[in-house]
Amino acid sequence: MTEISSVKQRFGIIGTSPLLDRALDVAIRVAPTDLTVLVTGESGVGKEFFPQIIHAFSARKHSKYIAVNCAAIPEGTIDSELFGHEKGAFTGAFEARKGYFEEADGGTIFLDEVAELPHSTQARLLRVLQTGEYLRVGSSKVQKTNVRVVAATNVDLQQAIISGRFREDLYYRLGTVPIAVPALRERPEDIPLLFRKFASDVAVQYRMPAVTLDDGARQLLMNYYWRGNIRQLKNVAEQISAIEQTRVVSAAMLSRYLPEQPAGAPVAAGGMRADDSVFAERELLYKVLFDMRADINDLKRMVGELMQGPGLHRTDPAPDIKALLPSVARSASYDAAPGEPYAPAPVYAESEDVTDLPPHEMTKADMQREQIVRALRRNNGRRRDAARELFMSERTLYRKIKELGIEEN
Repeated sequence: MTEISSVKQRFGIIGTSPLLDRALDVAIRVAPTDLTVLVTGESGVGKEFFPQIIHAFSARKHSKYIAVNCAAIPEGTIDSELFGHEKGAFTGAFEARKGYFEEADGGTIFLDEVAELPHSTQARLLRVLQTGEYLRVGSSKVQKTNVRVVAATNVDLQQAIISGRFREDLYYRLGTVPIAVPALRERPEDIPLLFRKFASDVAVQYRMPAVTLDDGARQLLMNYYWRGNIRQLKNVAEQISAIEQTRVVSAAMLSRYLPEQPAGAPVAAGGMRADDSVFAERELLYKVLFDMRADINDLKRMVGELMQGPGLHRTDPAPDIKALLPSVARSASYDAAPGEPYAPAPVYAESEDVTDLPPHEMTKADMQREQIVRALRRNNGRRRDAARELFMSERTLYRKIKELGIEEN
């Protein structure tokens, strides 16, 4: 039995999807280290299994594992819950209390819905991750802790950074090793297996025959979008098992339990919405703009070094960086219409020649093509890894390669 199969059996994980196996493999490989892990994925995909796997395969497995739902703790008490407080620190603090970071010392702490943390708590968390130090609420005494942090969120953290809701430095500190858990619609081959498991569980619990799917119902399940992912599928299986007297489920019967998709989001073949490409393009553009900001900072530093280099004795003030880089100074709108010019900064990669850099004036399609080509180069042409880096499904990446006329080596 392979290591991944053993993990699936131990934790009750069902599925044969390569995307799921890849996520499990990353969790197993990173577990023996103390690196911080960020688990991302939509609500209901099963993100909570991954910190348990990481803890169980780590050297900390005999120490405490504490799971914290950051969204369920009021903003006024979250610091106290995580870091503890001293007696009299606030109204109702009748005695000193340890926080989760103190309780989990030597073990693992799982921060679910980490994007819901308030800014002040994000700053405290960043300090813990950087130095292992923290302060109890109401105390000036520095405490030390040795905790492995695994965080999870269903929020697009790059958008949260752009909107000012999440610290960029904390994002990079948390995401040392990212694990992307696939949505249910990205693993359609697993949907009938999961339905059968949920129907069987209900049958055993309530001593009734298990429902089964005919071919039409099976196809409908595999093509449905599943906005609620595995949680929604389980709900449907339980409803049908409890309500329907017929034990063979047809497509007509199943359709009564599947909510209609929102207007403008029709279900395409394979369970993908017709507007999925819109979201993929948006994610790609966000990544481009993040790279642009990093490039601009590098260019500022390089120009500053050149102005102070040997043989340069300037008496006049250094020119404004915007004057030196007019194409970069213009702002790029996230909501620009297709074909509207963008002005990205040139990207200097170690393996690329400066003469191969893209022109200063680029359309939206040009930007997408450039980022996809770079991602494919960095991943030696491996589409799956490139798609993960670009925050899109492998199927969407393949479609974009064809649409943009990208030649693969």
